[in-house]
Amino acid sequence: MALKESRKIVERSTRQQTAILETLEGLDEFRSAQDIYLALTKKKFKVGLATVYRTLQKMAEKEEIDAIRGSDGETLYRHCGQGEGHHHHLICRACGLTITVEGPAIELWAEKMAKNNGFKDVSHQVDIFGLCKACHKVTR
Repeated sequence: MALKESRKIVERSTRQQTAILETLEGLDEFRSAQDIYLALTKKKFKVGLATVYRTLQKMAEKEEIDAIRGSDGETLYRHCGQGEGHHHHLICRACGLTITVEGPAIELWAEKMAKNNGFKDVSHQVDIFGLCKACHKVTR
């Protein structure tokens, strides 16, 4: 998604919101609000931690960025092609490497389970956690 299009994510674009979005677009893995805040302050950008949390939460609620719960319960965020449609993630537990994947078999399974149990208007989120190839080699 082009940066210009992505900036439409926020209803009232401010310097802070634009900087947060640019930071998210530069990440290859899920990061906490605190990590994003630290990245912004490293760039000497003045933004409050509360603003970072509010902006990320608003964007996640609108499904304009992805949000997952880390193993410690903290919410982690990533911008990964929301304009490209529904997708899933492979996430390395050690280094955070995140790969966006499509899962046609998962989609069929979810539809079948919903239908078999009388559910309508169903949504789902699948994130698969494990060790990437590089981290697996290190742990051997």
